[in-house]
Amino acid sequence: MDQNLQHAFGASANASTDSLAVVRHRVLRNTYWLLALSMIPTVAGAWLGVQFKFTMFAGSPMIGFIAFLAIAFGFFYAIEKTKDSGLGVAVLLGFTFFMGLMLSRLISHTLGYSNGPALIMTAFGGTATIMGVMATVATVSKRDFSGLGKFLFAGVLVILVASVANIFLHLPALQLAVSVIAIAIFSAYILVDVQQVINGGETNYISATLNIYLDVYNIFANLLSLLGIFGGSRD
Repeated sequence: MDQNLQHAFGASANASTDSLAVVRHRVLRNTYWLLALSMIPTVAGAWLGVQFKFTMFAGSPMIGFIAFLAIAFGFFYAIEKTKDSGLGVAVLLGFTFFMGLMLSRLISHTLGYSNGPALIMTAFGGTATIMGVMATVATVSKRDFSGLGKFLFAGVLVILVASVANIFLHLPALQLAVSVIAIAIFSAYILVDVQQVINGGETNYISATLNIYLDVYNIFANLLSLLGIFGGSRD
């Protein structure tokens, strides 16, 4: 009887493990699909922003920065409240459209170079490569990357402070340093965010998509900025 009970409990545990694995796989799959879908409104927002020369308080960068944070955190709140319904997908896609608009100024600046389109495609390819490599490492590695989270968050705070300071200082060297550090930090964040889904720490694909989208967005924006600094041509 004891052996029968042990077999029964063992079978139950195996079934439970299999069920958890299926759920995690589904969340990861849905996350990747929604991440791919989120690129459409991002590109649309960037294109419209370029066409209509969108700027947010261009005459006052500090006010523009504060307005951006207010709108972004408003979206974060709305996404959190709706993440368990289909409305959450719509709100997330609305946020990615807004982020595309915010990217349009950098895109316009880059298109001012004679090799601007090539720089944009290089940044896109570089970002896709970083995403692929980091997601693969997070998937196959046995190492737990969750401990990096608090250090990476501290790094993000440093980047924010440096970015605000550079609104007034206008130091090219500081901008360069911020971009390099940002690429490193958000690349590492992909490890944390993807592994969180794989390990079951994040079970909502909308929240998971938001986290990874922000990683990818920041890598692309900062990589494009660096390429413009070092590879932009006015010829």
